[in-house]
Amino acid sequence: MQEFVKLTGIVLKTVPIGEYDRRVVILTKERGKISVFARGARKPNSRLVAAASPFAFGEFKVYEGRTSYNMSEADIQNYFEGLREDFSAACYGMYFLEVTDYYTRENNDEIEMLKLLYQSLRALLAKGLDRKLVRHVFEIRALAANGEYPGIPGGREWKESTVYAMNYIEKSPIEKLYTFSVTGEILEELGEIAGIYRKRYMDREMKSLGILEGMGE
Repeated sequence: MQEFVKLTGIVLKTVPIGEYDRRVVILTKERGKISVFARGARKPNSRLVAAASPFAFGEFKVYEGRTSYNMSEADIQNYFEGLREDFSAACYGMYFLEVTDYYTRENNDEIEMLKLLYQSLRALLAKGLDRKLVRHVFEIRALAANGEYPGIPGGREWKESTVYAMNYIEKSPIEKLYTFSVTGEILEELGEIAGIYRKRYMDREMKSLGILEGMGE
C-alpha cells in the first residue's frame, strides 16, 4: 500500500516528460528541494495542470517511487496570477525561482529560502515597491540564508544609508524585509553590492537575469 506524504512548498520549475507528463521541482518546508513526477499534468483536463506550474504554492500530496516522488493531488493556495499578467514581474519572478533552485538542495533545511522566495514574489506584486529594490534585497538575503554572506564589500566607502540598509537586509525578519524604500543613489549602491556578490558566489549565468538586464531592469 502506498504511503502518502503532504508537503508544503512552491514549484520552482517544470520539465516536460513524454507526451503527457511533467517533472516538477518543488521547494518544500519539510524535505527541502524535491523532484516530483506529475503524471498526465500536460493534459488540458488534468487536475494537476495548475499544480505543475511555476510559482504554484500550496500543499502537495505525494508518494515515493523508486527514483522520485509522484504527485497524487495538490491544494494550491497561491498561484501568483499577477505574475502571469505582467511580463516584467514574471521575469523578476522567474529569476527568483532560478536563484532559489541554484542555492537549495534535497533533504536540507530550506525553510528560510522558502519564506524568502514567497515573500519576495508577494513583494513583486505590491503597489509602490520598486522591483529593482525587491530584486537586490532578495539577492543579498539569499546569500545570508545560505550562510555565504561575507559582509559589506571593502575597497571603497559606501554611503551610511547603504550600510544601514545592508544590515537591515541581513538581520531583519523575512516578513519585514520589504517594508522600506531607498533613494535612487542608495538603490544603485545596493545593486553594485549585489553584482559583486553574484560574480563572487555564483558560478553560472542566470538566463532570466539576462532577460531582465536586456529590459534595462
